[in-house]
Amino acid sequence: MSEGEVRSRRTVLRGRGPVVDALARFLDAEPDAPVLGGVDVVVVVDGGAFDPMPPSRVGAWLAEHDAEIAREVAEFRPGSVHRVVVVSSASVLGALPGGGVHGDDAVPLAELEGTAALTAALETHVVDAATELGVPVTVVRTAPVVGPGVDTMITRHFEMPWLLTLRGIDREWQLLHVDDLATAVRTVLDHDVDGSVVVGTLGPLSTDAVVAASGMRRVDLPAQTAFGIAERLHRAGLLPASAADLALVVHPWTVVPERLLALGWEPTRSNDECLRELLAGVERRTALVGRRVHGRDAAAFGAVGAAVAFLGTAAVMRQVRRR
Repeated sequence: MSEGEVRSRRTVLRGRGPVVDALARFLDAEPDAPVLGGVDVVVVVDGGAFDPMPPSRVGAWLAEHDAEIAREVAEFRPGSVHRVVVVSSASVLGALPGGGVHGDDAVPLAELEGTAALTAALETHVVDAATELGVPVTVVRTAPVVGPGVDTMITRHFEMPWLLTLRGIDREWQLLHVDDLATAVRTVLDHDVDGSVVVGTLGPLSTDAVVAASGMRRVDLPAQTAFGIAERLHRAGLLPASAADLALVVHPWTVVPERLLALGWEPTRSNDECLRELLAGVERRTALVGRRVHGRDAAAFGAVGAAVAFLGTAAVMRQVRRR
């Protein structure tokens, strides 16, 4: 689409949560509107709610969402859909120690676990359904999203006074404001981008910068200890997530959005601004419900890194008292 040209196609949305709300606002899009007349369809597969769940619920959860996607795709008719855009998470590309950065051409890991595996499964389902119908499809994989109403495993990591890190691993933090995600999707639609793109704010923050900005106390544990605590909590039924989800908060999954940048997209918020908005949102939530650091609640709310940091700190304090 040439500069200054206004896209005339309607956009309809499928999904739930604050990401959908932001897209509706920025794209003048219509959640749950009928798919008629050559529209663009944006499907948000994580809805801004990147939360873990116990293994006993995984099968039913996937079946429910797959059925919902099937119902939505059944609405598509020849000529009714111009393009499908799938908003997913860059977590499907892998969070690994020293894993470098992910570009637009990166592909999901073959062996994923936890919430990243669930997200990848839904992403694949939408892409396959659209491809089978001969509809052009684009996948937008995002860095951790922040903004009004966004409440995820990543944002909840910052509800605790402690920030978990792994000894010997310098995890950088990259975020993305939900409004900047909306403009990224608009760029994809305006330019009819095929394939996949990644999107995240430039200039990730170091752990030291996050600690300084947040006022949190750093809890530095050996990897074996941290993952061992997470696995024991999970097996005891106190933590909905498996230990695999801990990687998402202690290992980097940074992205470089080269295709979007080349098309003129730029984020309006820096990572520092995103972090400050995240912290402000966390402060409002904890002011209402109190810090969730006691008993079962410390582990059960699903912020796996925060739970491990809390219990790791408790273990350290017991060692100190014995001396």
